[in-house]
Amino acid sequence: MITAVLLPPPPMGRQIYRNVRDRSSFEFALVSVALILEVDHGTINSARVAFGGVAHKPWRSMEAETALVGQPVATQTYRAAADAALRGAVGRGGNDFKIELVKRTLCRTLADAARAGLIWRQR
Repeated sequence: MITAVLLPPPPMGRQIYRNVRDRSSFEFALVSVALILEVDHGTINSARVAFGGVAHKPWRSMEAETALVGQPVATQTYRAAADAALRGAVGRGGNDFKIELVKRTLCRTLADAARAGLIWRQR
């Protein structure tokens, strides 16, 4: 009988999940992005980035995380992280569009998380 489960505290930062679907009636995602972003005074202190719908299993991108940490909150930072995450990605014909879709989704989600994180840290 399990009587308790101890989990480590969650990482600092704003947590956001975005699910991009073809239609809202569909349950499965074309692309999903989950991230945790900690921003302090316009600089990204820590980041965790994971994708769904683009590989055979959910995929954490250490490359995107490395590209984000220590960088300013800016569109070019998000684009660099997206490029780092998808460097070497190869489509298979019918899913070629997902490479650009995941890049755009990551950039938008990062911008939303940074904006929410800045507001959250000021309270």
